[in-house]
Amino acid sequence: MTRFRAGHAAGADWREAVDACLKELMQGPQTSARKTNPLGFLYVTDVIAEQAGEILDRLRKETGVEHWIGATGMGILGASANGSNEYYDQPAVSALIADLPDDSFRVFPGRGDDAAGAGSEWFEAQRPNVAIVHADPRAQRLPLMLDRLAEASGAYLVGGLASSRGPMVQIAGEVSEGGASGAWIGSSINLIAGLSQGCAPIGPAHVATTAQKNVVMEIDGRPALDVFKEEIGEMLARNLERCANFIYAALPVGGSDTGDYLVRNLMGIDPNKGWIAIGDQIESGDGIMFTKRDRSTANADLVQMLQRLKKRITRPIQGGLYFSCLSRGHNLFGDAGTEMAILRDHLGDIPLAGFFANGEISHKRLYGHTGVLALFVEPA
Repeated sequence: MTRFRAGHAAGADWREAVDACLKELMQGPQTSARKTNPLGFLYVTDVIAEQAGEILDRLRKETGVEHWIGATGMGILGASANGSNEYYDQPAVSALIADLPDDSFRVFPGRGDDAAGAGSEWFEAQRPNVAIVHADPRAQRLPLMLDRLAEASGAYLVGGLASSRGPMVQIAGEVSEGGASGAWIGSSINLIAGLSQGCAPIGPAHVATTAQKNVVMEIDGRPALDVFKEEIGEMLARNLERCANFIYAALPVGGSDTGDYLVRNLMGIDPNKGWIAIGDQIESGDGIMFTKRDRSTANADLVQMLQRLKKRITRPIQGGLYFSCLSRGHNLFGDAGTEMAILRDHLGDIPLAGFFANGEISHKRLYGHTGVLALFVEPA
């Protein structure tokens, strides 16, 4: 059985946080009877992003684990035998060590499209079906980069974009910025992923009959703003400022059999022309819909995602990774730790690490306002 162990802690400085994290990580047996190759996942709050290299060196030295991937976040999260928590605006570290079968993964650095490694001897032998990916939100043409990674490998991507008020740190063997990095997970590892949108549609899917760049002029042949007002209701339509952080645009994902969509911010409204600007590119003929997002909706959607995942899982969960949007956590669910408590209530005391991202990755698409969960399940 693959062994997973996690640690998470805050401190007065990065050293104190790492010490407390290591205390948890080093509890219990550290070796396996069979040949293994441990992979570590490391997330640090942005207030100690500049010390990420020193933190990585310390964890390598104390744990003996050579291979690590991770990122920095304006918030991080963790779950272990000692409980779960979310950390913001303080020195904090969350780590997960997976004692995986030998030669079952490959770490790739942040070199963009070159990271796929398709054609290598390991790649051809292992046929990875999942990749854990961290990326720099400032990377040029990032959606295209993710699409190429997925297409070149055939792997399902899960992960998130670094978030920071300073360095946008990624960890993939070394500390760097830019591009996309992470680890390919071989097909011998059973990993199951789920996505929580945190939103609920407030009307049907429409067609943006006239749109250019990020501006929608007409929906279903009518002024876009007229359709928008009808869907949000008279009360909100009288005061459109109340829509902020509550109503969002959504772009339906073509070919999805689950009604999947990409949530995007409303960037502006022109009441004179009846136009709407959204936080993504849209062309005439594309689909568009509108969603609402509040605490109760997000809570219910997260619970539903967890219930769907549990129906797919027939073996024990060994550990997990969770990538949640910066707009979630205490900003959406209330007190810090509430979102993690929901996960714990439904998944039990599994070791888990993750962070609050500046965009979430699921399949080959870049999402916003979502929670992406990846669970390592014991092989049959």
